[in-house]
Amino acid sequence: MRIFRSVALGASVLALVVGACTTTGGSSQSPSSQPASSQPAASPSEAASAGPALSTTLILGGPPECPERPFCLKGLEDVYGLEFKEFKPLDVGGPLTIEALKTDAIDVGLVFSSDPSIAVNGFVLLEDDKHLQLADNLIPVVRQEVLDANAEVADLLNAIVAKLTQEELTDLNKQVSIDGTAAGDVAKAWLTEQALLPGTGGSGKGPVTVGSTNFYEQEILGEVFAQTLEANGFTVERKFQLGNREIVFPALESGEIDILAEYAATVLEFVNGGAGEATTDPEETATKLRERLEPKGLTALDVAAANDQNGFVVSKATADEFGLAKISDLAKPAP
Repeated sequence: MRIFRSVALGASVLALVVGACTTTGGSSQSPSSQPASSQPAASPSEAASAGPALSTTLILGGPPECPERPFCLKGLEDVYGLEFKEFKPLDVGGPLTIEALKTDAIDVGLVFSSDPSIAVNGFVLLEDDKHLQLADNLIPVVRQEVLDANAEVADLLNAIVAKLTQEELTDLNKQVSIDGTAAGDVAKAWLTEQALLPGTGGSGKGPVTVGSTNFYEQEILGEVFAQTLEANGFTVERKFQLGNREIVFPALESGEIDILAEYAATVLEFVNGGAGEATTDPEETATKLRERLEPKGLTALDVAAANDQNGFVVSKATADEFGLAKISDLAKPAP
């Protein structure tokens, strides 16, 4: 899970407003209270027989709290069996970390997995192949009353979710937050490219309201949802930039808004009061989320492949030099 971040649109530097390396937008869950993955790390004897691991020659950069965090350095040690040459305390996926990666002051950095800086700088997001991070995959949360009135809403939103890859989400963020293109234009172009526009046309299928927090990524996705619904005959009202989750989620429960792009693990821990039910499995986390939402008159639709959670990146040059595609590649023998 990850911290909420705000971005000044059109700024040349991505400004991340964060406090620790764990949750998205307003969850009260402490990182130290979250379970680490149960996947076993390489045994000391296995590591010794193969010689020093590549990671022991590399410098890791991240937030100052990283060495104690189960989703940061501590998790890399416990789940992947990795040790690094050095750790450099920087910021939470912010400009210090990005600059350090660009200048080779660090070799591996922690950023958010849909951060547009990945696309801008050609960084390689290493696959979390042993599932260290909780499943903060994107998932639409919808009022059940809306679906009961028109089941087509679920079909339309699930069609979007099915096409939303990690690379595409990152590129959508880049176009808005770095290139300065309006979210509506970015949404329209992506929907057209994915053959989701034009829709069936027509009108009179009912009014729906799409909301978002102050997080620009949720607003982009809200615009994608809104344009798709409009193209298929719905009357859509947009209520974006409503505030943080503590404001927006009650608006969803009360019917002020009907649809919200969410993050599976973070929103599950928000609605369950930090009970620690989120897991590293997207479908398992989504199933538990639906159970928790049902008494509130809400439900969650399909879960996307795209996520926004802690991610470890390297430069393309580093990835090419050492053949890096996933985090476990860092355990390969050093050259």
